[in-house]
Amino acid sequence: MRPARIIILAVAIGAAGLAGLLAMQLSGTREVVQQTKEVIRKEPTVNVLVSAENLPVGSRLNDKSLRWMAWPEGSIVEGFITDRTRPNAIGELTGQVVRLPIFVGEPLRAEKVADSSNRIMSSLLPSGKRAIATEISATTGAGGFVLPNDRVDVIMVRKNEDGRYASDYVLNNIRVLAIDQRIEEKDDGTKTVLGTTATLELTPDQAKIMTVAQQMADRLTLALRSVADAQDPDSPSADYLLKSADGKSDVQVIKSGSIVKASSSGSNAGSSMVQR
Repeated sequence: MRPARIIILAVAIGAAGLAGLLAMQLSGTREVVQQTKEVIRKEPTVNVLVSAENLPVGSRLNDKSLRWMAWPEGSIVEGFITDRTRPNAIGELTGQVVRLPIFVGEPLRAEKVADSSNRIMSSLLPSGKRAIATEISATTGAGGFVLPNDRVDVIMVRKNEDGRYASDYVLNNIRVLAIDQRIEEKDDGTKTVLGTTATLELTPDQAKIMTVAQQMADRLTLALRSVADAQDPDSPSADYLLKSADGKSDVQVIKSGSIVKASSSGSNAGSSMVQR
């Protein structure tokens, strides 16, 4: 046999073998992909109630703000609302108040919403806390950047008897519950949202300090804090507003923004004041 024919035959045999090997590999790959798809299709899912939109603090739930989403059964954690445990959850939760921000696609949890009564603010308050409102403006409210759930310090500015101004930190790291906002239209047609009143979350003692400070101050300013300070304790700085020199509860007489009399109230709890 001529060498040329031998070479051609060898090339043909090699090509046939390579084609067969490639066919076997492609067939095996298709089988693996098919098996993987079958495994994925067989993974059981459960419908979990999630938010259909971004929900800010104080908003009310409705049938448009909630929806069911398929969730891998193995990823379900305690606290998720599913169609197995609460099939009528959307209707049951309609009208309830959002206590903490909820983002689109986030599973709804019971601790983030409150009952559906009309008392929205009382629903937002944790147990043992009080809500106190104070007037703000662009200059006293961090340029309008103070928003619900932010943390602020309350600074009191007052004029002393000698005519000089003094400032004190009244409260530290206080959570803002709500901002009463109004829309203002400028001359050029643009609109801005301004807050006129800030509602703060306070303990009973902090509420009393805030009430005294509102009577004494020429101006109260909210200083915006970093979100990194959220875990720091909230504490009063001006607790002297509630105590006399001997440390007892007292009746305070405030004249022209200054405490001029502090008389012991004996066994009476708390602190009261008289303004002149």
